[in-house]
Amino acid sequence: MTMANLQIHRGDETVRVSDGGAGMDQPRGGRGLDLPRRSRKRRRLVLAIVGVAAALGGATYALRRVSGAAPTADRDELWIGTVERGPLLLQVQGQGSLVPEDVHWVSAPMAGRVVRVLVQPGAVVHAHDVLLELSNPDAELAALDADREVSAARVQLTTLQASLDGQVLAQESTVTTLDGDRAMADKRARIDSDMKDQGVVASLDAEESSAKSEQLAGRVRFEQRRLGALRRGQAAQLKAQQEQIARLETLAAFRHHQVESLRLEAGYDGVLQDMTLQAGQSVAAGAPCAKVVDPSRLKAQLRIPEIQAKDVGVGLHATVDLHGAKVEGTVSRVDPAAVGGTVKVDVALDGALPKAARPDLTVDGMIELDRTGDILHVGRPALGDAQGTANVFKVVGDEAVRVPVAFGRASIKDIEVVRGLAAGDRIILSDTSRWDGVDRIRLK
Repeated sequence: MTMANLQIHRGDETVRVSDGGAGMDQPRGGRGLDLPRRSRKRRRLVLAIVGVAAALGGATYALRRVSGAAPTADRDELWIGTVERGPLLLQVQGQGSLVPEDVHWVSAPMAGRVVRVLVQPGAVVHAHDVLLELSNPDAELAALDADREVSAARVQLTTLQASLDGQVLAQESTVTTLDGDRAMADKRARIDSDMKDQGVVASLDAEESSAKSEQLAGRVRFEQRRLGALRRGQAAQLKAQQEQIARLETLAAFRHHQVESLRLEAGYDGVLQDMTLQAGQSVAAGAPCAKVVDPSRLKAQLRIPEIQAKDVGVGLHATVDLHGAKVEGTVSRVDPAAVGGTVKVDVALDGALPKAARPDLTVDGMIELDRTGDILHVGRPALGDAQGTANVFKVVGDEAVRVPVAFGRASIKDIEVVRGLAAGDRIILSDTSRWDGVDRIRLK
């Protein structure tokens, strides 16, 4: 091979190659260099480097093409909905349970200890049926003390009445005696007056007899008034003592009623739903012991998500599913506060309930909010919320293209389309979060 004016530099050596291999400068070390052989090796090295670089570039280009390609999805595994135009029934759905409309709690009238439990939950009870018995030694002792005080007051009444009767009798005897003395004095005064007129008795004696008669008459009147006062005082003291006895009897009756109330009665005709106590347990005053309900009067208590409960109001029509049996009803109450992200809504049920209905039975309910006019609507996508916007995949031939859509009012299964879609458009309703980084999906 012919090479002209070729210079090769390596370290401190310089080699010049001319035609025919002549004119070569010798290296400083004084050794010769085999140029044809070294040139071939260097050429092979350069070609190898270029080949590797080309291979790396091709691989990078291929990877870029693969990474930028649209992902593929199986059409049969996707939930696809079609945009329609027409009226839309707006509903909200919630889960809950049946609760009694009338609940009667049986509570402990005072602190005590459970002696016996006579009825178990599920039993049919009447108002005067005893559910359980409590004991309270202090209450029983207080009843005995009240009885003792009543007996003592009655004895005191008897003693007082005897004492007052003796005083009245003594006063009546005094009045009777004085009245007899007055009568004799009156008779003597009349005799002395007649004898004075005949000149037999002196005038002084006659006047003395008359004065004595008047004095005795005055004493009789005084003692009679005293007798009346004694009688009035006797009546007042007896009345006061009788009132004291009545108060003590009332207190004793209350104490005995407390003891009797330790036998807790149902107080209501119905079914014993709950009994949480056992023999030997201590009960605080006022603590609930049993729950009696009327199983024939039940209502549904639904828990509606707080974001959907803003349009729920009293009087709206509702349908409650009792495990296959659907019962119509009306919203009767909406809880003013949200608890745990839900709002409690009471639904009064119309008509007779099925035999399977019982308190605490889990139910599903739907409440009708409104019926719209002629609007665009589609099935609710997994990533679309009411009164919001979302990017959904619109099906176009064998592809699905991401488009922005504004939604309006929502029902349980459908949602209003405000803008972004037209009637007949088809969109993917399934969860598409795994394709958040792409704008196009190939469908197969």
